[in-house]
Amino acid sequence: MKHIVLTLAVLVLPVPTLADVLEIQPVTDDVWAIVGPHEQRNPENLANNATFGLVVTPEGAVLMDPGGSFKGAEMLHAAARSVTDQPVVYVINTGGQDHRWLGNGHWQAQGAKVIASTEAVADHKDRESLHFTMLSQLIGEKLDRTEPAYADITFETDYTLEIGGLSFEIMHRGPAHTLGDSFVWLDERDVMFTGDIVYVERLLGYGPAGNTRSWVEVFDEMAAFNPAHIVPGHGHATDLETARRDTYDYLVNLRTHIGALIDEGGDIIDAPKIDQSAWAYLDQFKSLAGRNAQATYEEMEWE
Repeated sequence: MKHIVLTLAVLVLPVPTLADVLEIQPVTDDVWAIVGPHEQRNPENLANNATFGLVVTPEGAVLMDPGGSFKGAEMLHAAARSVTDQPVVYVINTGGQDHRWLGNGHWQAQGAKVIASTEAVADHKDRESLHFTMLSQLIGEKLDRTEPAYADITFETDYTLEIGGLSFEIMHRGPAHTLGDSFVWLDERDVMFTGDIVYVERLLGYGPAGNTRSWVEVFDEMAAFNPAHIVPGHGHATDLETARRDTYDYLVNLRTHIGALIDEGGDIIDAPKIDQSAWAYLDQFKSLAGRNAQATYEEMEWE
């Protein structure tokens, strides 16, 4: 599939963007993945170290996730403008991470409506201070103008957005990477937008805001749609087989080995020693594998 890399020449907003920060990946008719880098948040990527989805309809565009800061949202806006003249009229927050909501204010100022699960909004409010503290250290003054801005439309488990002849079925089926994660099914294009329910190309990160047991179950709920195309939370648009290998199989392996360790009376100090080598090909493996194991031990110890 042909990839189109953003260059400064096509940006129409005055955003301090680098040519290699975001990549536009065509997925299918009217659908694009906007792919950020795998690296940590920094002043160059403006906390856009994730993948975002864009769908263009005759009645306006729909964006999956707003960017990790106000300036990060401006960067995404420039990316969207390189694809379409249609305004972004809806933004869907797929979860609780900073890049899933902290850019909301920019889009609301443009007139867009933001949609999120009630659990995601609760998570945004609960971890707001943590997100701002972290980003102030990682992106510094680039955090300027970023303010908390919450969804205009909320839902408990299901919400359907009808626009331009397309139906976006937004579903929250329980915690995964974060407490309020949702996936978005676009049946007319056979595309699933997963947010952080799916990571490919880089190792997923797991921490106290998530739940690995529920994450496996939520993945199964998403996979039951058998999508031809998956736009993940991290990495390029892909297929279900790759998503299963890089995310689902990894989570199952993690829980299987940690469960065995606990049954054998092992300690949390031993958790990083479990065998995760089958996923060593993924970016960030060395930095995240041990932490994921210990976080999973802490979770499973009380199951």
